[in-house]
Amino acid sequence: MSMNFNDMLKYERKYLELGYKLICGIDEAGRGPLAGPLSVCALVPDLNNLFCGVNDSKQLSDKTRRELYPLLTESAVAYSVKLVDSGIIDKTNILKATKDAMHGLVAELNAHIDFILVDAIPLRFSLPSLSIIHGDALSYSIAAASIVAKVTRDNVMIEYAKRYPEYGFEKNMGYGTKYHIEMIKKYGPTPIHRKSFLSKILPPSSFLDLPMT
Repeated sequence: MSMNFNDMLKYERKYLELGYKLICGIDEAGRGPLAGPLSVCALVPDLNNLFCGVNDSKQLSDKTRRELYPLLTESAVAYSVKLVDSGIIDKTNILKATKDAMHGLVAELNAHIDFILVDAIPLRFSLPSLSIIHGDALSYSIAAASIVAKVTRDNVMIEYAKRYPEYGFEKNMGYGTKYHIEMIKKYGPTPIHRKSFLSKILPPSSFLDLPMT
């Protein structure tokens, strides 16, 4: 850990000094879009093998995220990503869907985690943890998870763009851009749209008889 990463390792250093060895960062991508899945990642980085440029995924270009993705996933002590589809988001709500996915990831990676750093959302795990506001900009581990979650989700949306080319998913990634909203009004929702997010755009009858994703 001799490289200079400024404050991105402040929390990792603190808990390493307290005796924790395997520190897991957790973050999500896609809580706000009108369409597509929520992507949640838990990642335990090898803190002896760090990569320059790791930061909040929203602050990075697509090119940089895609360059970092294989470095982070291949070097990770452990990692996993959960994709939560629009049906589950509508059935529960986006916050519960996020929390449930995070708990599921921790249960899956439990044997590889000593301490958890999670972005923003206050959660109780069976393991010691800390929720950090804007954690994806303050913690290397959370930032790494945010990059993997984002690239994973973007790849899914690019594939959906081939199935539903009218909506421009390869550009807007399901977010509510002006063009995307215009296309929803013109063509109606797809099975990957979140019904609970479209109440101000379309009447409930617009979703009748939509096939499952």
